[in-house]
Amino acid sequence: MPGNPVPLGFVFRSRAKNEKDRAADKAPVTDSPQTRDPQAPKGRPTPKRSEAQSQRRSVANTPTTRKEASKRARDERRAALEKQRQALAGGDERYLPVRDKGPVRKFARDFVDSRFSIAEFFLPLAVIILVLSMVRVASLQNIALLLWLFVIVLIVVDSIWIGFRLKKQLTERFPDQNRRGAVAYALMRTLQMRRLRLPKPQVKRGERP
Repeated sequence: MPGNPVPLGFVFRSRAKNEKDRAADKAPVTDSPQTRDPQAPKGRPTPKRSEAQSQRRSVANTPTTRKEASKRARDERRAALEKQRQALAGGDERYLPVRDKGPVRKFARDFVDSRFSIAEFFLPLAVIILVLSMVRVASLQNIALLLWLFVIVLIVVDSIWIGFRLKKQLTERFPDQNRRGAVAYALMRTLQMRRLRLPKPQVKRGERP
């Protein structure tokens, strides 16, 4: 037996203390100032208040049933059509239909709206010619037929002239942009009476676009 026996408690306490110290030295040290949300998984930072509110609104706005989704889609289509109707009346480029958007189409509309064209009087002239053709007088019916042919020839000649001048103007003003279909778009507009045109005319008669 040795003279100075070492207590067993001291041996076990020292070994356990040394193991704890080594484990503490191996543990990673983090300097992140962020605190963890008590309800969030470990290792994920606490979201900002604005982000959390945005996520809650997104979840709340998500339709839960097919009927609700269908109703929301109808409301969105109705709102889009209303904006489009207002844009056609006021000329707001943001909500115009695709066929009316762009500087090329706007210039084509202004080019047509700034001048008189024979084609815009086609409907009232057609009504007059139809009435004359219904009268049971041979001379009036012949006049109606000649007047009809005369109006058709005038519209064709005027449309060719407008298309030629418009194409030249578009080539000079918009050399690097897509001009396809702009002339046909303008000629279709000439067939409508000025007050019935959509989008509404933005220039006066005789005003250069």
